[in-house]
Amino acid sequence: MDIGFIGLGKMGMNMITRLSQGGHRVVAYDRTPELITAAEGKGATASSSLEDLIARLPKPRAVWVMVPSGKPTEDTVQHLRTILDDNDIVIDGGNTKFHDDVRRAADLQKHGIHYVDAGTSGGIWGLQIGYCLMVGGENEPVNRLAPILTTLAPENGWAHVGGHGAGHYVKMVHNGIEYSMMQGYAEGFELMSKSEYNLDLARVADLWMHGSVVRSWLLELAAEALKDDPKLDSLKGYVQDSGEGRWMIMEAIEKDVPVPTLTTALFTRFRSRQETSFAEKMLAALRKAFGGHSVRK
Repeated sequence: MDIGFIGLGKMGMNMITRLSQGGHRVVAYDRTPELITAAEGKGATASSSLEDLIARLPKPRAVWVMVPSGKPTEDTVQHLRTILDDNDIVIDGGNTKFHDDVRRAADLQKHGIHYVDAGTSGGIWGLQIGYCLMVGGENEPVNRLAPILTTLAPENGWAHVGGHGAGHYVKMVHNGIEYSMMQGYAEGFELMSKSEYNLDLARVADLWMHGSVVRSWLLELAAEALKDDPKLDSLKGYVQDSGEGRWMIMEAIEKDVPVPTLTTALFTRFRSRQETSFAEKMLAALRKAFGGHSVRK
């Protein structure tokens, strides 16, 4: 199958490599010329602009957008709207808020263009093991994309989960659960790191992968990280978030669904980015004021 692919970062480059290895013809574009050259080395056909990419694809076309979420994705989709034709498909594989999917799908539909949202999980390991794909959109365009989705995913690793926005909705919840799982592991391993037993944390993580009820791929990654750096001395405890956790909390508030574990995990990430906390200074000041407790300057 022929497919256009826009965005050749770590995820995008691995995805076009997997598609090329799977026998698909990929026409690739990125704003960075060096990445286009690298994509050629992976088997893709180079293009010099979005217009050139469209010209190199047979009709009806399918174009996968894999650029940063927010304005870059919005601008790319709106540009494609002006140069694609009736019955073409735009696939957004990034981390988009599902409300934006619904709006974009309605806008593109006015021009006869299909829109498919594909929540994509797998990270940098997707090239080797495949990507879990959570797909939203209409049946016909999704069915048309089945050869691409099947190549990108491991066996049974993609599903059409619903209408426009459903793919990114499921991916949002997936990432909220991921935040919570990682927070649970992080807290448990911190406690063990302060134990008087001088535990080999890498060994414990590996042990838990054999029959334990808490075994997971995240735990495998924890074991590898601890083998390379047992005390994680090379890292600073500064943790970003990509937005899905915030969106999930807002959705939970709207639906009156309690998500305390996710909320704690997200707020812990916020705290990790502060060199000092005004709130904690306030706590110290109040303890001193009412009880004469000592403070550190």
